[in-house]
Amino acid sequence: MKIACFSTKSYDRSSFDRLLPESDHSFSYFEAKLDFHTLSLAEGHQAICSFVNDHIDAAMMKKMAKMGIGLIALRCAGYNQIDLKAAVENGIKIVRVPAYSPEAVAEHAFALILTLARKTHKAYNRVRDNNFSIEGLTGVNIHGKTIGVIGTGAIGRAFCRIAKGFGCKVLAYDVVENEEMKKLGVTYQPIDEVLGNSHIISLHCPLTPETHHLINAETIAQMQDGVALINTSRGALVETKAVIKALKTKKIGFLGIDVYEQEENIFFKNLSEEIMQDEQIARLMTFPNVLVTGHQAFLTKEALAQISATTLANITAFEKGEELLNEVKG
Repeated sequence: MKIACFSTKSYDRSSFDRLLPESDHSFSYFEAKLDFHTLSLAEGHQAICSFVNDHIDAAMMKKMAKMGIGLIALRCAGYNQIDLKAAVENGIKIVRVPAYSPEAVAEHAFALILTLARKTHKAYNRVRDNNFSIEGLTGVNIHGKTIGVIGTGAIGRAFCRIAKGFGCKVLAYDVVENEEMKKLGVTYQPIDEVLGNSHIISLHCPLTPETHHLINAETIAQMQDGVALINTSRGALVETKAVIKALKTKKIGFLGIDVYEQEENIFFKNLSEEIMQDEQIARLMTFPNVLVTGHQAFLTKEALAQISATTLANITAFEKGEELLNEVKG
């Protein structure tokens, strides 16, 4: 099959190119983000490979059907950016990569925690300027802290295992409690109790209508003063305005995010020579206790290899008319 791959970066091309010789598929790589106008680049292809910030609406689905495209292969786990109803109406199948090295994201979440707790990013910048003073670099121990985990899917469970290894008490909330985690020593509680009893809160749940702005003024009010909030899941789980207010009042003591609710026009781009137009993220980055990374939690060699392998397996299954194990149904 001929696949049009959008929002392509060099690491995407490298990971797919290593596996393509073993398949009968050919990829056309496009750096452009997928939208109604760039969709014409997919003319002559049978499938599209898209990423998390490629929003595909009903108009695009209709145009794809006319172009003869029958499959959208997401190289990510999230699919809220897809109009699933329109996909069904136009006979287009959607597949995804439900799991790709959960440890990659979990480890990045803990990297954010450790960096904020020990201010290693500030120490690094000081030493680069030959400033070896440690004034203002006093940190806090992670050992012995209570960490609240919202969502114990594959990534959340990997995060819990790391937290237990650091000697933390781990509380968790999920609609389905995991027996493996209970045996590990994780205590499940209602979400309000997890929020109120934790020194550190890490988000690992999917973005759904129910979890949209899960972190808002009301839920922040339930948290301990000086709480550390970490989000490596989906940006819109967090209401940014409420978090900014909580940072100003010191209700939130530390914030580490790898995702942002308005990230699609910012992340994965070099904007170093431009004026930041998004006032909310610009405001966030003025706080000394905020650490922002640009949606890189997934970015490890192991995770990229799994993403490309699963994506190609999904495409092959579609081509052969086999059961689509990773299909997203509307």
